Amino acid sequence: MLFAFLIWIVIIIGGWKMFEKAGQPGWAFIIPIYNTYILLKIVGKPTWWLILMFFLPFIFGIWACNMLSKSFGKEEGFTVGLVLLPFIFIPILGFGDAKYLGPFGDPAAFKAATTPQFDFDKPATA
Repeated sequence: MLFAFLIWIVIIIGGWKMFEKAGQPGWAFIIPIYNTYILLKIVGKPTWWLILMFFLPFIFGIWACNMLSKSFGKEEGFTVGLVLLPFIFIPILGFGDAKYLGPFGDPAAFKAATTPQFDFDKPATA
């Protein structure tokens, strides 16, 4: 039981540091539901994704883990680690040399993904 408690403490401290690296309050990691909301802000997804995370947690949880690893400059292998061994990989993000690069890990890709493709307010030009 002591071992499980120590793992839990390591995850909390690592997650706290990870949130702080991303420019969010570290204490938010320990608040249920609010931590998912903040995680979605970190990875650049809209607030309504919170509903999707509750109805399809396996699919959207893995997707969010992938975007989290990309946001810290890591690859898909790190995503697998976040999903299967979060008690190791969350502290790696928090205490390691990983830097928060912004949502998706690429500011240009994030801007392209969130910028509307059509501007309906402008009149059509011929």
